[in-house]
Amino acid sequence: MVELKEITKDNYEECLNLSVADNQRNFVSSNVHSLAQAWVYYNTAFPFAIYADNIMVGFIMLGYYEAQNYYTIWKLMIDTHYQNKGYGKIALKLGIDYLVNHFNVKEIYTAYEMNNSVAKKFYRSFGFRETGVVVGNDVGMKLIVKGMSDNIPDYL
Repeated sequence: MVELKEITKDNYEECLNLSVADNQRNFVSSNVHSLAQAWVYYNTAFPFAIYADNIMVGFIMLGYYEAQNYYTIWKLMIDTHYQNKGYGKIALKLGIDYLVNHFNVKEIYTAYEMNNSVAKKFYRSFGFRETGVVVGNDVGMKLIVKGMSDNIPDYL
């Protein structure tokens, strides 16, 4: 069973020890950086550990971007030892569900690094589409939420 659990004093060090493969490091912020952002933006950042059968396998951070007035999948990473097992797909669905259920969102934004074709394909498989906004090397994407079963694959 895959689930999202809050980052707490009891599990944050384990989260800091998660890492992606060397060839992915340019595409993903370190969890140290992400948790620092979560602390600074504590009112609008929602960091979670991703657990599979009570083993921490990754990290996801959702957020509300006040300047643009929208909710976002801010960070998503699966530890190199647990990749290619479907955990990222389930975690993304759980993150989308969280934003829909807690904030009744109709649109969710994210971005991928321009050279990261894997992330582009991954988000597009969920219905995210490019917005035309590019900031630096980050390509903006948006998901229009109609109903989870309408446009999101059911990986659970």
